Amino acid sequence: MSTSMSDTGAPLLFSPLKIRSVQLKNRIVVSPMCQYVSVDGAPTDWHLVHLGKFAIGGAALVFGEETAIEARGRKTYDCAGLWNDDHVGKYRRITDFLKSVGSVPAVQLGHAGIRGSCHGATKDWVPLTPENSSPACPPWTVIGPSRVDASQVWPKVREMSRDDIRTMLRVWKEATQRSVDAGFQVLEIHGAHGYLIHEFLSPVTNRRTDGYGGGRDARMRFAFEVTEAVRDAWPAELPLFFRVSAVDGRGGVWGIEDTVELSRGLKARGVDVVDVSSGGVSGPSNMPLVPRIPGYQVGYAEQIRHGAGIATMAVGLITEPSQAEAILREGRADLVALARELIWNPQWPAHAARQMRGEEGYETLPHEYCYRLKRREAEARMPYNQKTPRRHEK
Repeated sequence: MSTSMSDTGAPLLFSPLKIRSVQLKNRIVVSPMCQYVSVDGAPTDWHLVHLGKFAIGGAALVFGEETAIEARGRKTYDCAGLWNDDHVGKYRRITDFLKSVGSVPAVQLGHAGIRGSCHGATKDWVPLTPENSSPACPPWTVIGPSRVDASQVWPKVREMSRDDIRTMLRVWKEATQRSVDAGFQVLEIHGAHGYLIHEFLSPVTNRRTDGYGGGRDARMRFAFEVTEAVRDAWPAELPLFFRVSAVDGRGGVWGIEDTVELSRGLKARGVDVVDVSSGGVSGPSNMPLVPRIPGYQVGYAEQIRHGAGIATMAVGLITEPSQAEAILREGRADLVALARELIWNPQWPAHAARQMRGEEGYETLPHEYCYRLKRREAEARMPYNQKTPRRHEK
């Protein structure tokens, strides 16, 4: 997957990229964005419109939000899921539409671990308690590698047993098989942001002594076993991504050197692209919070790309076409992902293409839009007396 400039000098941002059997028409990715509007895990019309507009706007790869592999793996009752067969057809409606307008549908599977049983984003993820929840949506007991804070009352945490881990690997595999049936063509394992896999990786949240905790190799074991289970169930011809927190949050312990080593192991187990994020676990060390400046995680993507010899996806305050192009041109990542910038402007890819490729950039949009915009530009250049009157003007 080369990211060198083409002989024609065309922008890399709009050059195709083939990963296994999947051809991406450009390097622009819609990053997973939790919406908190699912109904018992299933997507709704909101998701069809939310994701559909990004595909129409020209993004090559469109991720749905983090999708729980089991009901207790959600953060909230409103989170997405793929834990039963009833969900499959509802996702299929969305994936079929994304494909119909030239985008590749992608799913991010995850498990919230000890960060479950809470309210949504608009309530700042406050833990559910009997006092602030309804009888229909009560608090639930969450699971994780360790019960780190014994003084924590809510959510109630249970440390995972070996049987729990074996069950979890089976559940990951089943959710992967449903993802195939739902029509997704790229699958990403969510191993970041303080959720279950990240909780096993970081010594701040993993206090185990049974072969899944202690040294780094033991703490990586669960991530590798999940990856092996998913890769075994995911078709060999389809790409597998893995999202990492390159470094813990403020006061954490897991660092970039650890992530490079993790990425080497992921590559050996069939992961094609590492999606590079950061944060999610806090602790008492001197590790600083990563400053939120433009492209603040790109340097991590570059280090992983070169240190582990694996393709990476950069995300985090990438907002300008020239910025995205430079990331690719300088070999710092192979894909660029946007989130809130696309909420603000779902046609960001088309606007970037028009800016970088001239009128040819309109071809980023579906034909139904492209021909109208090209015609408008052509008419604007014509002398008034040469313009063809439209039917309603005759």
